[in-house]
Amino acid sequence: MASANIKATFESDIQKVWKTVTSLENYAWRSDLSKIEVLDEKHFVEYTKEGYATTFTITATEPYKRWEFDMENDNMKGHWIGVFTQKGEETEIDFTEDVTAKKMIMKPFVKAYLKKQQTQYISDLKRALK
Repeated sequence: MASANIKATFESDIQKVWKTVTSLENYAWRSDLSKIEVLDEKHFVEYTKEGYATTFTITATEPYKRWEFDMENDNMKGHWIGVFTQKGEETEIDFTEDVTAKKMIMKPFVKAYLKKQQTQYISDLKRALK
């Protein structure tokens, strides 16, 4: 299993950060996605620009505090935890992904891939919150 964590602080209130991150309808700020298909209140599918699908199952929601889900596609399965903390006028996010590669050939690359994805996500989120 590979684990990756990223923390970032934004000059935005926690409601705006929470709404941006957890919205399954307003995802245009995400440079890696072509669409999100909402299946029901607990399940959704994200599609990359190349059309690759990942299925998500929301496992915990504490508004303005914590959002968690399981994720799975042909290459991996794992769990994501997002923790949101108001710090004065700013909001800190702390996101952790634990992923297991399904294919042996992918295992050496999973951690680097997760870090790259997290860095892009934070960059996109910073732009969205301005």
